[in-house]
Amino acid sequence: MTDESESEGAKPATRCGFVALIGAPNVGKSTLVNALVGSKVTIVSRKVQTTRALIRGIVIENNAQIILVDTPGIFAPKRRLDRAMVSTAWSGAHDADLVCVLLDAKAGLDEEADAILSKLATVQHPKILVLNKIDLIPREKLLALAKAANDRMKFENTFMISALSGDGVDDLRQTLASMVPPGPFHYPEDQMSDAPMRHLAAEITREKIYRQLHQELPYQSTVETDSWTERKDKSIRIEQTIFVERESQRKIVLGKGGATIKSIGADSRKEIAEIMGVAVHLFLFVKVRENWGDDPDRYREMGLEFPKE
Repeated sequence: MTDESESEGAKPATRCGFVALIGAPNVGKSTLVNALVGSKVTIVSRKVQTTRALIRGIVIENNAQIILVDTPGIFAPKRRLDRAMVSTAWSGAHDADLVCVLLDAKAGLDEEADAILSKLATVQHPKILVLNKIDLIPREKLLALAKAANDRMKFENTFMISALSGDGVDDLRQTLASMVPPGPFHYPEDQMSDAPMRHLAAEITREKIYRQLHQELPYQSTVETDSWTERKDKSIRIEQTIFVERESQRKIVLGKGGATIKSIGADSRKEIAEIMGVAVHLFLFVKVRENWGDDPDRYREMGLEFPKE
């Protein structure tokens, strides 16, 4: 007869840890999170600054659970919202067990990358260098970039990947799994992301606004999920409000005869339904909330600290 504690002890010890993804805007952090997790958990947009809060993706690899902290891109902040996002990104790096530094291989060690490496000197955790978009430049340039970055700072590992195609992502995932500290899992194994579905649904709608209105509506919008009701037929009814700062922006979001908001709603509903696996009924409203960028409550809702200045 086998002692139960002995059979339990035969299982491989679990590992679990937080991995912060740090990088300039548009280096591919959100795409990498989605590639590592294998499902869409953070919004991906060509516009910079689409990730406002520390949305986490959760990866199970062998006996390890990797919790990815997808920080806002680090850039030179101008407005209060910008300062809040940059502050949040750095707090994510300081609080994590490991830090993945993403560089755009094509951009190389540009001004933004240089500033990030300089400030990373204050972060004590082990760091991994990830060169993304490697399909865009010749191999000899890649090797030179890897050497230049490693000369600047001690990295435990260097990876060359394409987050978009998935090239090199499996190797990175396995290494992260081996480097997170021993310990029990923080989240149930079937949980992809700890971002609540209401928040993710709002992020998806916000992405659709960017896709359609990136010229006319630069950043002066936020989306909140007001209600989320599961109906008897298992479908979900969602009501969301899109907040803008001026009446002229409200008209842009609505479009002629409501055509723009209908199109945004249709795209968002389709994607939310795909993720949830059930029918979704989405109702969008547009309201003017002047100076929402200076409202502390909005920052708390987005998981950001409100900068005093």
